[in-house]
Amino acid sequence: MAKRDIIVVGASAGGIEALNGLIRSLSKDFQGAIFVVVHIPGDSPSSLPAILTRAGSLKAVHPQDGDMVKPGMIYVAPPDHHMLLEGKTVLIKKGPKENRFRPSIDALFRSAAYTYRERVVGIVLSGMLNDGTSGLWSVKRLGGLGIIQSPDDAQCDSMPINAMEYVKADYTLPASEIGTLLSDLIYVKARKARKISNKEKALMKMEVIIAKQDGAFEMGIMDMGQLTPFTCPECHGVLVQLMDSNIVRFRCHTGHAFTASALLSEVTASVEEKMWQAMRGLEETTMLLKKIGKHFKDQGHPGLAKVFITKSKMTADKAQIIHDSVFTHELLSEDIRHKEKKSN
Repeated sequence: MAKRDIIVVGASAGGIEALNGLIRSLSKDFQGAIFVVVHIPGDSPSSLPAILTRAGSLKAVHPQDGDMVKPGMIYVAPPDHHMLLEGKTVLIKKGPKENRFRPSIDALFRSAAYTYRERVVGIVLSGMLNDGTSGLWSVKRLGGLGIIQSPDDAQCDSMPINAMEYVKADYTLPASEIGTLLSDLIYVKARKARKISNKEKALMKMEVIIAKQDGAFEMGIMDMGQLTPFTCPECHGVLVQLMDSNIVRFRCHTGHAFTASALLSEVTASVEEKMWQAMRGLEETTMLLKKIGKHFKDQGHPGLAKVFITKSKMTADKAQIIHDSVFTHELLSEDIRHKEKKSN
């Protein structure tokens, strides 16, 4: 039986501290390969490999596309690129974003599960929203293990809480104890991978390929789920609904992917942006109507001036309505249910 030696880790807000704690607690002779995705701005350089190298005894690097997987190494996804696993190599690709992010935690986890099956240990650390939940489900679905940072140990508990809600974790513990656990798990033989349906396998394979090179439409992604009335916030393409057990996801025909929570977050953010644009347009209209009215007044046409001044006041009233709406608009995600539970 295989060892549990392929470790995939996902983190977002508050995740650097958790990662440091995890790496510090690894044994010095740890022989697993660790793959890390942290959400960072795509246009910013990343010093995370240096930070993680200093934190423990393993060397951390930004891998190059096609690098061989080596034991005792930490591979960190570079900014604005997905990190995927295929055979014995690491792939660094600029495929479509998932949950608004590239690199994507779900994309890494899914490719690891598809490639290494029962050898994979998936770890979800601190972060916002729910990137990593679907990927951890895939890891577990194919016989791997799932570890989730204890929510009360996480700076941002949304990712751990969401993962726990949809995926039955094998272990839930503080980040500082995860490395010690991994050092023990690597010597435990993994059980044989679970069998999955041909449809599940085909969808997983397709999504791994999409993360590598796009081509979602050509591969038939629209036939893999239920067509929806929703459009992609990234490209405005049609979205198809996919299901991982009871996890609702969406993917468009160009390849962008969203969980229901991430899609709701993007849609409500888009609504706010459009309200600001509408308010700006109405205020510009108001100023232009006033200017034209003043022009006619200066030219000795008070009747025409009155028409434009009146219209400017009506337009200003409309702008005020949108102004008030902007400041009461909420940015929403599925996390509102967790806030409601805490408030009650």
